[in-house]
Amino acid sequence: MIPEHHPIIAIVPAAGVGSRMQADIPKQYLKIHGQTILEHTIERLLSHQSIESVIVAISDNDPYFEGLSFISEKPVIRVPGGGERADSVLSAIDYVKQRVPNAWCLVHDAARPCITHEDISKLIYEVSTHPVGGILAAPVKDTMKRANGAKGIDHTVDRAGLWHALTPQMFKVELLHSALSDALSEGVTITDEASAVEWTGLAPLLVEGRSDNIKITRPEDLALAEFYLKNKEPEQ
Repeated sequence: MIPEHHPIIAIVPAAGVGSRMQADIPKQYLKIHGQTILEHTIERLLSHQSIESVIVAISDNDPYFEGLSFISEKPVIRVPGGGERADSVLSAIDYVKQRVPNAWCLVHDAARPCITHEDISKLIYEVSTHPVGGILAAPVKDTMKRANGAKGIDHTVDRAGLWHALTPQMFKVELLHSALSDALSEGVTITDEASAVEWTGLAPLLVEGRSDNIKITRPEDLALAEFYLKNKEPEQ
């Protein structure tokens, strides 16, 4: 595990609206088993023994977050979210950098409530000795196709060495702050935290995670997440 003098702080960007869910409210506030997706996600992070606190990036005009409740003595801190995911993450990292400059940041999607403690621990353990940082990921299992402009198949892509990027993604606060700040200032398209670090020329570690760590993106994902959450053993 990471030494005690390097605290781990979770960051959850939750300022998006999730338009593909076709819902009347942002997807992180849809409910599964009586709790919002965001509550499930944050409580899973808070209940992990190595995580000290959770920083949540929320848009200024969000009317829902203040009505949530979390069963934990650990702090849940709200910071302003941005127009894009990278902006929200950077806002949270700014907060952490000013207060805990030696921290590791563990960034996790708001809409991934099925993350397990086992996978979080595995990521922490493997990244703790890596010079860059790393992410949870899953090897591609399906045949991959490259489309042409007319949505026809251009060719089949060799899936060897291809991985699905998951979250959490874990980096030291100073490195991630620098990578995100520089990439955004250069107009680089940032799809996840690892892509910003990759842009600097570094190679984050891939840590194989569970395939049920799904991201709720479309309406049909809700039923799948409900099934996974119902059948998970309680985690201590």
